[in-house]
Amino acid sequence: MGKLHKRRRGYSDEELDEEDMEFEEEDDDEEEDEIEEDEDEEDEDEIEEEDEDEEEYDEEEDRRAYRRRRRIRNQIIVYLVIFVVAAGIAGGGIMVGRKAASFIKQKKQAAEEEKAKEAAEQEQPEEELVIDTPEPVEEELEEEEDILGGLAESYYSEMSIENKVAGLFMVTPEAITGVGTATQAGSGTQEALSQYAVGGLIYFGQNILDKEQITGMLANTASMSNYPIFLAVDEEGGDVSRVANSKVEVTKVDDMASVGAGGDASLAAEAGETIGSYLKEIGFNVDFAPVADVAGEGSALGNRSFGADPQVVGEMVASAVGGIEGTGVSACLKHFPGLGSTSEDTHDGRVEITKSIDEMRVSDFVPFSAGIEAGADFVMVSHATAPALDEDNVPSSLSKKVITDILRGELGFEGVVITDALDMTAITDYYTPEEAAVMALEAGADMLLMPEDFEKAYEAVLAAVQEGTISEERIDESLNRIYRVKCAGKLEN
Repeated sequence: MGKLHKRRRGYSDEELDEEDMEFEEEDDDEEEDEIEEDEDEEDEDEIEEEDEDEEEYDEEEDRRAYRRRRRIRNQIIVYLVIFVVAAGIAGGGIMVGRKAASFIKQKKQAAEEEKAKEAAEQEQPEEELVIDTPEPVEEELEEEEDILGGLAESYYSEMSIENKVAGLFMVTPEAITGVGTATQAGSGTQEALSQYAVGGLIYFGQNILDKEQITGMLANTASMSNYPIFLAVDEEGGDVSRVANSKVEVTKVDDMASVGAGGDASLAAEAGETIGSYLKEIGFNVDFAPVADVAGEGSALGNRSFGADPQVVGEMVASAVGGIEGTGVSACLKHFPGLGSTSEDTHDGRVEITKSIDEMRVSDFVPFSAGIEAGADFVMVSHATAPALDEDNVPSSLSKKVITDILRGELGFEGVVITDALDMTAITDYYTPEEAAVMALEAGADMLLMPEDFEKAYEAVLAAVQEGTISEERIDESLNRIYRVKCAGKLEN
């Protein structure tokens, strides 16, 4: 304790060690003095006892034994004193050692914490750079685009010009086979697809007998085509549902007016997912839905539209697209630039949209923009004329100003533009199959749906390419968009 006290008062370790040695030497001297004194006392007692009568011999022996015990006791006391002193020194050393170890540990911890803090500060700018810079995500998207572009080009780059042109058409199975009603895919389908490598086929209620029949028909058709092929159907829900309204047992979905009435977009997503799921199971890969038109008073669309509020309809359309596309089936927005304000039907004749372009931007364009943002693969362009968009009163499906300038340029759509059915009266009363097909491609359409006469339309487009009226590069642009969608579907599957 004295050493520890002196250490606290500033004594050095060397001074304390010298003091300890002096203390030990003093203890040894005291022990030797005590032993010598005891021995002197013993000698004097022995001299005096020799003069005693020898008869007291036994008593003398007792006293000697007593002295020996006393000497041993004194030695033990000395040893105990030395032990206690040494233990005190050792104990003080242990306490000092523990304090020193604790101090060293604390200093080490503090140094490690400081080092970690400095490392964190040095790494912080790099972490912020990674978080704030979206370049890696863009690189991944670009890489995916490169893959799709490469796959797409691998198909159409090796095609003959005849197959390239045929790949721009989507027609009924009857149009290429010549049969009255196609309900199976046999040798006739095989021969027809070998002659005309059409890009897609569309099916109606007459082609659907039961689940086993339509599933087998679609599977056989896909296997017979030399190239990936679109197999499409109108399945909007409600009255326009070719599969659900047949004998095929599927979960039926209400019309979109009923789905949109409550304003709950999740119901539109569920509807899209339900429809897409059973179409995918049967073998369809394109659904001409949802309707993206904003319904006006007395609209010819009836209950096919989600409603009259552009924002609500936009939310519904986006959700429905997500539901359909999420199943691996391509969705198609229709009927651009919007038929909701018209009371006439393009099936029956000419239809005109009387709105100004500004009115259309805050109304009809809203749901289409939402659906495009949601990832719809297709947009179907109607045959209605829109003087505010094209003063020549050309049907929108044949108008470059509508397709290229507005749909692609203003709304930014990069997917597949397909015309509405070209056999409708709004087209056939004013244009031949040949004229309509060529005009639609020149306007920027990628696919031609159901021309009035497929063979005439096909021959007209082929001739236009061979003559240079339409360049092969222009055809390749459309095939690139078409096959990107087809290849994306193959990658997902």
